[in-house]
Amino acid sequence: MSKTLKILVVRFSSIGDIVLTTPVVRMLKTQLNTEVHFLTKAPYVSLFKNNPYVDSVFQIDKSINEVISDLKKENYDNVIDLHSNLRTQILKLKLGVSAKSFNKLNWEKFLLTNFKTNILPDVHIVDRYLDTIKFLGITNDNKGLDFFLSDADKLDFAEYPKDYIAFVIGGQHATKILPTAKIISICKKLNKAVLLIGGPDDKSAGDEISKASGAINTCGDHSLLQSAFLIKNSAYVISHDTGMMHIAAAFKKKIYSVWGNTIPEFGMYPYLSDKNSKMIEVQDLSCRPCSKIGYDKCPKGHFKCMQEIDENQFLSE
Repeated sequence: MSKTLKILVVRFSSIGDIVLTTPVVRMLKTQLNTEVHFLTKAPYVSLFKNNPYVDSVFQIDKSINEVISDLKKENYDNVIDLHSNLRTQILKLKLGVSAKSFNKLNWEKFLLTNFKTNILPDVHIVDRYLDTIKFLGITNDNKGLDFFLSDADKLDFAEYPKDYIAFVIGGQHATKILPTAKIISICKKLNKAVLLIGGPDDKSAGDEISKASGAINTCGDHSLLQSAFLIKNSAYVISHDTGMMHIAAAFKKKIYSVWGNTIPEFGMYPYLSDKNSKMIEVQDLSCRPCSKIGYDKCPKGHFKCMQEIDENQFLSE
């Protein structure tokens, strides 16, 4: 029997990015004789709670110095750096083991956001993550993303409709989120019950949308994993470019993904979701994309990338 490899995978944030790393840990575990560890930030540890392909999770709050002594004791064979920043460079130097790093394509994204020159490869970020482990003989199993739930994450559906659309109303930045009035208008046009999905920060907007449209606001009522359970059991999902969009893709849901200041060409569109999924965006805006991440408000002041979204695109099933 071949020697068991011990491999540390590193990705500090965010929810979506960590979900996008799940094919890496699955293939390391299933295609090699491997013990897989993961290093992330404390708020994201729960994402690994039910993952059978991860043997151990290490967490930090702010600094790698919090865990470096524990990591050195593990005597890793390899570090797979899927975050690739100054912090992970220091980590790799301190561990002193063989490492492979993810290419973030920052220069290519800079050219696209600032000069609208697109030289980005037409490759999904998951496949670029997988490029970092090809040297180990790993091949893509094409099973998509993973997201695992336990019985503790299930909700009683007595309080919810049996047939509903999950509408993820939040996002990390305002320029990635439809205006509230637009969401209200879309909800009124949909032909099924709508459950609004989001965290505590989305509760106020959810209340406003619920009052005006009759949608059911669940924002802030459930844990991340319980909200994922609602997504898994929905008829289909409407979502901005968020971590919940990637969780929906892990469940192979049909997803209507909504794109504002970011664009699918960045390579973070839903990965191997239902074939009937649709990406909804305003094409041919000269100011788009304005950022690879997002802003608190539209830099141009008009917010056309969301204001001009065609609501009729949400109506076909």
